[in-house]
Amino acid sequence: QVHRKFRRAAGEEGGNITAHLAHDVSRRGRLLDAVDVPLGGLGLPTDTGLYYTKIEIGTPPKPFHVQVDTGSDILWVNCITCDKCPHKSGLGIDLMLYDPKGSSSGSTVSCDQPFCAATYGGKLPGCTASLPCEYSVMYGDGSTTTGYFVSDSLQYNQVSGDGQTRYGNGSVTFGCGAQQGGDLGNTNQALDGIIGFGQSNTSMLSQLAAAGKVKKIFSHCLDTITGGGIFAIGEVVQPKMKSTPLIPNMPHYNVKLKSIDVGGTALQLPSHIFETGEKKGTIIDSGTTLTYLPELVYKEVMAKIFAKHQDMTFRSIQDFLCFQYHESVDDGFPKIIFHFENDLGLNVYPHDYFFQNGVI
Repeated sequence: QVHRKFRRAAGEEGGNITAHLAHDVSRRGRLLDAVDVPLGGLGLPTDTGLYYTKIEIGTPPKPFHVQVDTGSDILWVNCITCDKCPHKSGLGIDLMLYDPKGSSSGSTVSCDQPFCAATYGGKLPGCTASLPCEYSVMYGDGSTTTGYFVSDSLQYNQVSGDGQTRYGNGSVTFGCGAQQGGDLGNTNQALDGIIGFGQSNTSMLSQLAAAGKVKKIFSHCLDTITGGGIFAIGEVVQPKMKSTPLIPNMPHYNVKLKSIDVGGTALQLPSHIFETGEKKGTIIDSGTTLTYLPELVYKEVMAKIFAKHQDMTFRSIQDFLCFQYHESVDDGFPKIIFHFENDLGLNVYPHDYFFQNGVI
């Protein structure tokens, strides 16, 4: 199951939504014949922030809980020799340290192997067959992970033609985390690692696809009740749905947002506001908890939302604008529609963009 990473503290009414904001702000600076990863979690934005799931690595296979992140590229887990790796987690899960020598199918990737050369665009200076292929990643929130690459067997669930699941496996190269920094070393929301679903050839998905195990496709279906859902990897049977294309040659999963309606009226915005380019555009990222708009757009949206509530009294709680309201928000506030390319409209209802803080 995939749960959310940030959990509400005991006795805390609204949860620490500020923690999500801080995480996201810093981060911005940076089902047939398919692998099936079940997702889970709680449905309120104040309960948790990031999705994580359990995978199995090695022979014999051992379980690892990793964050699902479409905004990064590699899979890595904490290794048995790790310095400053957490040994317990406030998420109520048992942490596991990967031991390459404890797996009969595990091996260290040396710096002269093709994977290492492809990752770094050529053979590294001073490389010899006896040296491991090292990695170092800094995430947008300042967290860091360093270590070396290993190869081992990855076990996963696969959906067969009769709708039943069966085990599949494939050899993948991933990071063996030797040292963690920043939030990755904290016990409160500790996990065993991160599984990146970015577009790089180093991602687990790209490796399985290159080996002919799956097609290079994934879908993230969210459960609106529990906050969970399913992460399907490979060739999925698509239900009847509309789609919008990804913008090519971008480092992240960018889509084209064309306009926004609030209460049935299109916002009058400058034509350049949703252009895609360096440091601008609309990004879909499973590792970012909240939704962010340019300041100009945000102010226009807020003005339309509260247009019929000019006498509303606001107070600031954890840097968020809060108010008292005793009626149905869906009856008293407008629907927002985000219009994407290919005539795709995403409806966002008041119960989606408001959340009950529980503090009076």
